[in-house]
Amino acid sequence: MEFAFTDEQREFQAAVRDLLAKECPPEAVRAAWSSDDGRVPGLWSQLAAMGVVGLTAPEAAGGLGMDDVDLVLLLEEVGRVALPEPVVEHTAVALRALPDEHIAAATAGELTVTAALDGVTLVPFAASADLLLLERDGGLHLVARDAVRLTPRPSVDGARRVSEVEWSPSPSTRLATGDAALAFDRGALGTAAVLLGLADRMIAMTVEHVKHREQFGVPIGSFQAVKHHLANARLELEFARPVTYRAAHSVASDDPERAVHVSIAKAFAGDAAYRASRAALQCHGAIGYSYEYDLHLWMKRAWVLGTAWGDAAWHRARVGRAIL
Repeated sequence: MEFAFTDEQREFQAAVRDLLAKECPPEAVRAAWSSDDGRVPGLWSQLAAMGVVGLTAPEAAGGLGMDDVDLVLLLEEVGRVALPEPVVEHTAVALRALPDEHIAAATAGELTVTAALDGVTLVPFAASADLLLLERDGGLHLVARDAVRLTPRPSVDGARRVSEVEWSPSPSTRLATGDAALAFDRGALGTAAVLLGLADRMIAMTVEHVKHREQFGVPIGSFQAVKHHLANARLELEFARPVTYRAAHSVASDDPERAVHVSIAKAFAGDAAYRASRAALQCHGAIGYSYEYDLHLWMKRAWVLGTAWGDAAWHRARVGRAIL
């Protein structure tokens, strides 16, 4: 059996990487911190035109009819550029739970849906979304933005705006076939994939920095302590990747052990991103703390996503419950 991505999947990943490198450089992410909605103008429609936004929608609705295995590589690219767009919430989670009347518009990027489940009240991108996928008493509800009360709340990551949402469920908002457990696992898996990209980018930024930053007349990357920090971060990332890919296969194939595999992936990816952020900060030294330096854009996204859709401790506890 071949346990590898296809050439087509890798080519799609490369195309998305090229688009994001061009349209979402660090300057665009930084600008999103001070923009009205915390997003990159025009980029959502470009992602929709490429098929990323509607990737998991059926072909009959204009989507690509792909699954989580196809999506996981693209979400790594989302993390690699710290993309300030709701791809996880919209494409990984909400799109497959929408009723038929909304699917075509959501697939085309004309309608944006965000999501927050498992009792979470701080909803990312709520102020710029058209619809919110929320959970109450184990059921999924789809609520229009103008039917809820939003209170903006501060976030460590200025390009991932969150709002406290007050809303009232009703029979009209409840989705008849909504599987809250599956939706949650898709959100945790998607976030794990984004964390892989964030970790990879922070390590790459740091490697480049230590090649050129000199002390005592030599690059600091030649110091053993610096090498060890980066090697440990890279090792943790390489352990997190295969378990995240395995979890994507489990979600796509409805494996009975799906929840365990997703929790292992989220815990590993969260740890890898946190380790990468610590190594990056230590190897950069004082400049790493600077608001004017780009590193904080990735670090703060990693810190926020490490706790989103369940932190590492929560997911380890879920694995423990399943085993014991």
